[in-house]
Amino acid sequence: MHDVAGPDVPRKPPGFNGFSLLCGLLIGLVMAIAPVMACPASCHCIEKSGMTVVQCVSRDLEKIPLDLPRDTVVLLLASNRITHIPNHAFRELHYLQELDLSNNEIETVDAAAFQGVSDSLLVLDLSNNRIQSVPKEAFARLRAKISLSNNPWHCECTLQEVLRELRLDPETVNEVICHTAVQEEYAGKPVIQVLDSGINFCNFHHKTTDVAMFVTMFGWFTMVIAYVIYYVRHNQEDARRHLEYLKSLPSSSQISKDFDTISTVL
Repeated sequence: MHDVAGPDVPRKPPGFNGFSLLCGLLIGLVMAIAPVMACPASCHCIEKSGMTVVQCVSRDLEKIPLDLPRDTVVLLLASNRITHIPNHAFRELHYLQELDLSNNEIETVDAAAFQGVSDSLLVLDLSNNRIQSVPKEAFARLRAKISLSNNPWHCECTLQEVLRELRLDPETVNEVICHTAVQEEYAGKPVIQVLDSGINFCNFHHKTTDVAMFVTMFGWFTMVIAYVIYYVRHNQEDARRHLEYLKSLPSSSQISKDFDTISTVL
């Protein structure tokens, strides 16, 4: 007699067991974590007291690295050749507390440069760079202690409005100097000293704008008057020439006399 075949029972593939399943899960977990823990080739990452410190000091960097670990708490980028802080440069670093960009060649800071870290950032060092001005939005909502010393600041209305909202490092605040200013007499003086004296660069800006508008309007008015005078004189000259031409023509009486003389002769 032949055995009657029962219902098909699913069989495990050869070599399949619980250990293989566990290995697959571990590999997937490692692959998911790897991008978070990756360290840029030009930097050195250190785990310290449960925090990731990314050290990129004096690495001759021209740009901020893009592949920074997402759990970075301290990012040291001092003494490089970085010239620009672009929008969303640190957007993925939600745990970032300290950012050192001192002693670079930074000239421009985009409006959304620190967007994404405004809530977590506690210390920001931008000292010893080449920054002259920043957009009003660049440091919006930042609660960090900020060092802006030893930059060639141009003191004007926008800078005044920016500084009004910042928590400047008290140890370096007197080193934030007006390299140039809309009012030349304040060049070379600490910004905080100028502002504490009651100077309002925004008022000066408005006055300068008003004067510029007045000068522009006066210039246009002068041009219009000059054109009208030229137009009148030019038309007078044409009228005079036309009148002289008419005077040079023989009068009708003279023409009649000439005609009578000719008739008599004939």
